[in-house]
Amino acid sequence: MLSPTEFLDVVRLAPLVAIDLIVGDADGRVLVGQRRNRPARGTWFVPGGRIRKDERLDAAFTRIVDTELGIIGMQRITARFGGVYEHLYPDNFAAENGIGTHYIVLAYAFTLDSAVPVGRFDQHSQYAWLAPEDLVARDDVHPNTKAYFC
Repeated sequence: MLSPTEFLDVVRLAPLVAIDLIVGDADGRVLVGQRRNRPARGTWFVPGGRIRKDERLDAAFTRIVDTELGIIGMQRITARFGGVYEHLYPDNFAAENGIGTHYIVLAYAFTLDSAVPVGRFDQHSQYAWLAPEDLVARDDVHPNTKAYFC
């Protein structure tokens, strides 16, 4: 595992690769969480996470679904690949001036029962189910999340 200083060097020098989870329910709503951490702190964002060095996509997907949603053992094959996206942020996890964060994001979509509680609170302070048209209209939903629905 990298130290925070080493990881900041990676953020400064290279893009990160991540998976975002486009979680829908039977009513067509989408799960978003209000971010606790940089980048995008305070905005509503779909759950997701970075892929680790030497981690296979299948393993990363399963880990991220568990870490972000509390659902153990979900397989990537159960989700629909939604495309590749690019997220650029002017800040970084350490709030170091002059270092932005660049993500290459693989989006995966799947449906869950909204009556079943999901979400862990390490990365998000709260969760909400929003209709896509409401999500796109809100000022507090991050533009990178809105891009999945425009």
